[in-house]
Amino acid sequence: MSYSLGLDFGTNSVRALIVDCASGDEVGTGVGKYPSGTEGILLSANEPLLARQNPLDYPAALRIAIDKALKDADEHDSSFSRASIIGIGVDTTASSPIPIDSNGNPLAMQPRFADNLAAKCWLWKDHTAHAEADEINRLAKEQGRPYLEKCGGTYSSEWFWSKILRCARTDQEVFAAADSWIELQDYIPAWLTQACEPQRGICAAGHKAMYDESWGGWPAEEFLHELDPRLAKMRRKFLRAEPSSTNAGTLSQEVGLPIGIPVAIGLIDAHAGAVGSGVRPGVLVKIMGTSTCDILVGDEATPNIPGVSGVAQSSVIPGIVGIEAGQAAVGDLFQWFASQVAEKSQSDLSELAARLRPGQSGLIALDWNNGNRNPLGDSQLVGLMVGQTLHTTHAEMYRALIEATAFGSRMTMERVSHYGVPIEEVIVCGGVAEKSQLTMQTYADICNRRMKVSRSSQTCALGAAIFGAVVGGAHDSTIDAIKAMTGVREQVYEPNPKAVVVYNELYELYVDLLNAFGGQAQRTELGSLMKKLIRIRERATLPASEVP
Repeated sequence: MSYSLGLDFGTNSVRALIVDCASGDEVGTGVGKYPSGTEGILLSANEPLLARQNPLDYPAALRIAIDKALKDADEHDSSFSRASIIGIGVDTTASSPIPIDSNGNPLAMQPRFADNLAAKCWLWKDHTAHAEADEINRLAKEQGRPYLEKCGGTYSSEWFWSKILRCARTDQEVFAAADSWIELQDYIPAWLTQACEPQRGICAAGHKAMYDESWGGWPAEEFLHELDPRLAKMRRKFLRAEPSSTNAGTLSQEVGLPIGIPVAIGLIDAHAGAVGSGVRPGVLVKIMGTSTCDILVGDEATPNIPGVSGVAQSSVIPGIVGIEAGQAAVGDLFQWFASQVAEKSQSDLSELAARLRPGQSGLIALDWNNGNRNPLGDSQLVGLMVGQTLHTTHAEMYRALIEATAFGSRMTMERVSHYGVPIEEVIVCGGVAEKSQLTMQTYADICNRRMKVSRSSQTCALGAAIFGAVVGGAHDSTIDAIKAMTGVREQVYEPNPKAVVVYNELYELYVDLLNAFGGQAQRTELGSLMKKLIRIRERATLPASEVP
């Protein structure tokens, strides 16, 4: 028997998962919460777009999670022993860059920066760098650089270079003290292996840092120099980015495991979730949590796709093009409405909303409460709901928000399909996918596609464990490991043909709103939209026998 360990560094905690390399059976799991801030997130009352993490939390939470997972495996699998763990894989949020010193240690470990938020990890959901993102986009277009072609046409405020440039503009002391910056997905393997020179993973590099071999890897020094000469100097220290099937070194830290276990190069949590769900050509995996990430893989003929977050070689499965798209607020959006507006539980709202027919609310919404990630790539867009009356209920509004996220998902599917990437199967995973039948049925109806649910409840950690199994030698390739270690559940959400008809009509209105408020059309006629919603609502309230 051989086992691998997956380490999943999420937004609020780290999860350790011990997996049977032959079957994918999960034999031990443990969670360690980040102790700092609000559920692990450092916030600022003066900057609502700021979200940071304390790098000191990662080793502390990691040790707790591994200890719990080992005890769980000892209790439930008599074949397990610590010596039977042959490989470790790591996934993290992204883009979550950290300023580090010349020894690879986060600046936040230095006493003088202990309370400085700029010296912490700039968490993926930090949007403070929107002006810097605009600067990067403007310069790339002025110089005719191909960088934006690989990231849907727009570089985001959520991503690597935007955040580093933001630090350069706002905190000279931290920026000057940083020898380099490193993604969290690269820092954790470097810490585990005590690497002198951190390896860079192709996953975050390709999707968040404008890395592509076709233009020599990282963005050109001349381009970075124009933004800030210190960025160009820093770039010279960056190693070539490698896929997650690459060995980053061997375990050298005391974390309750034998020293010398191979550690894989890290990857983004959503991409690991796709691997843990069984991603392969023709399969779209939706990782549905606080936000949603859509992951596919293409072939060598896969073109650059405007309006998606990125197209990057070997970012998901080595040797295959990875495609990423997503939405910035899904589970977060539902929870915000339930707690801050309705002051009800999501389960109560879901029960009431499930009684409504498609279109019965008379509402349509834009799911941009945390900006629009795709297809617009604009973090400064905000939410919108149209069609409210004095009789509108919380349940109707809650359902309209669910529908809005599903409309956004459909738009991504249509965009990818339009550019020749086939979608033959959809697999969903994550907390929203598992907990909300209403959401998944709504997605099936709006997208007019069957929705399958991943077998694992911990797909990100499982995906990391799959790469641990590969670097540990249990499987010859990532594809072989995916085939052996993943699966789906029996439950499938089938589209309801009657609902599909109504939602097709509502989707046209969603597109009109997107074009108008997302700046995609100079003039969009919205004068009849409210009356169309009323007509759809009136039909939905008729007795079932009278619905045309």
